[in-house]
Amino acid sequence: MDRHGYELPLLLAGAFRRIIDELHRRLAEQGHPDLRPAHGFALQAVGRDGTTVSELGRRLGVSKQAATKTAAKLTDLRYVTRTPDPADARAVLLTLTPHGRAALTLSARIFDDLHTEWKQSLGATRLSALEDDLTKLTPSSTPTPLADLPGWFH
Repeated sequence: MDRHGYELPLLLAGAFRRIIDELHRRLAEQGHPDLRPAHGFALQAVGRDGTTVSELGRRLGVSKQAATKTAAKLTDLRYVTRTPDPADARAVLLTLTPHGRAALTLSARIFDDLHTEWKQSLGATRLSALEDDLTKLTPSSTPTPLADLPGWFH
């Protein structure tokens, strides 16, 4: 079946949306009802070692003001703590709380479950071929090609 060129990005976006929506539905069922897709990107950007608000903005591709707002929301939701950076008194250090680490661990498990479900739906060979093809189309110069996705959409 021949498709129009504009359909490919829509299909890719639809598949992405389906995975992320299902992830967040399951996260909500398992104790994280307020976690939103943008928060997930931010938690990944904070990482297990923590980061400053300024670096969070760079990692997400957003302004420092937007990173500050995201950090405040994640603090309110108990996913991160904000403390003065011991290396720079002007900077604010963000670190994951146990609740934040639990959300990332649970997200990884749910992503594994979703991968298994897609493998059952598409077949192992087709899913592997799809992943290989998408890897070929993803710029290798970017170690985490979607890290700045929130900023890219703005």
